[in-house]
Amino acid sequence: MYPLLIESLINSPIVKKGEYNYFVHPVTDGIPFISPSLMREITRGIIRLMDLKDVDYIVTAEAMGIPIGTSLSLITDIPLNIIRKRRYTLPGEYDVSQVTGYSKGEMFINGIKEGDRIVIIDDVISTGGTMNAVITAMNRIGAEIRDICFVIKKGSPSLSIPYKYLVSIEVAESVKILDQST
Repeated sequence: MYPLLIESLINSPIVKKGEYNYFVHPVTDGIPFISPSLMREITRGIIRLMDLKDVDYIVTAEAMGIPIGTSLSLITDIPLNIIRKRRYTLPGEYDVSQVTGYSKGEMFINGIKEGDRIVIIDDVISTGGTMNAVITAMNRIGAEIRDICFVIKKGSPSLSIPYKYLVSIEVAESVKILDQST
């Protein structure tokens, strides 16, 4: 179903960060480059999986969700909203405190308001920490989350609502493909 994505994941280098095995991949890190054919395959897969009917915004988090969200927005004509890592102090800005298995930080939502119908996409889900914080913030705003999709599911993340993904992986000394959506 996703031959380019699977091949690229299997060939990903593994970098050890303490006890954490980190896979380095074009979609999750932008290294070495993101090929147009891989991005087309991912975009087609997301469109096939997600319910994009009557959606006001595609929402993604800075940084690696941006190329995916841009590609999806260009094909669907649904505007892209990026959750930023920088505070702008604009009216209606919402803070998101995110904690993952290996980092924590603040992100900021601008331009989403009560009643907006959104889908959320991102490159990878590992622990669910960032996405659960985004879901909580969207619920606080009063936005309606129509669907959530990740390109890569790593491990066994805990998310407060159902989600979709293209490929599930396990990372040890190499990347192992567990399953893929159909």
